[in-house]
Amino acid sequence: MARILLTAGPTRAYIDDVRYLTNGSSGKMAAALARGAIAAGHEVVIVSGPVGIVYPPKAEVIPVVTTRDMLAASLAQLPRIDGVIAAAAPCDFEPTARKPGKIPRKGNGLTLQLEPTPDIIATLARRATRRQWMVAFALEPGADPARALEKIDAKGCDLIVVNDLTAVNAGTTAVTVYDASHARVGEKRGTKTAVAAWLVRLIGIRCTTLPHRRRQPPTPPA
Repeated sequence: MARILLTAGPTRAYIDDVRYLTNGSSGKMAAALARGAIAAGHEVVIVSGPVGIVYPPKAEVIPVVTTRDMLAASLAQLPRIDGVIAAAAPCDFEPTARKPGKIPRKGNGLTLQLEPTPDIIATLARRATRRQWMVAFALEPGADPARALEKIDAKGCDLIVVNDLTAVNAGTTAVTVYDASHARVGEKRGTKTAVAAWLVRLIGIRCTTLPHRRRQPPTPPA
C-alpha cells in the first residue's frame, strides 16, 4: 500500500490584509479521492487550502492558505510519501506586493500587477525521486486535452486527469486520463465519489503497483 499526498481546495493570493484572489474549488474531489484511497488501504496526507468541507477522519490534514504555503507543506511531506495526486486548484497568480492594512476604496478603481505563483506539482516532480509517482489534474474549458498534454510534459507527471470547468464545486464530474506518452488510458463520468474510486483503482494499477521510472520535468529557465 502507498502513502499518498493529496493537494486539495483553493489557495488565496492576498491583495492587502483583507482582500484576496481565489477560485471556487471546494475540495470535494480531493475528499472523495481521500475516501477512496483510504478504503483501498492507502495512507493519505491532505494539504488543503481553505474549504468548507470535512475530510475523512483517517486522513492527516495540513491546512494552508496561500500557494506558497501549499508548496512548502507539500515539500516537507515529500520524503515520506510514495506519490502525489495534485487535485488542488491553487492560485496561478499573485500580486507583486501585498499592501499592509486595507487599501481604501477609490472612485477610479484599482489596478493590480500580478506575477506567477510557484508551480506546485512541477516543483514536487523536480525534487522527487524517479520512483515517486505524480498525478496532476487539469481543469480545461470543454475538457480540451491540448493544454493538458502540454502540462504533463512540462510537469513531469505519470498521469494527468482532465476535466471541464463545470466540475468546480459540483457533485458530479467527467474525467479523461492521459499518460506521459499522451495515450488516453481511461475516462469516467458520474458522482465525484464514483469517479474518485475509479481513479484510485486506475492510479493503483498504473502507478503504485508497477515499477517505473518517472521522467523528470524540464528545469525552468533561471
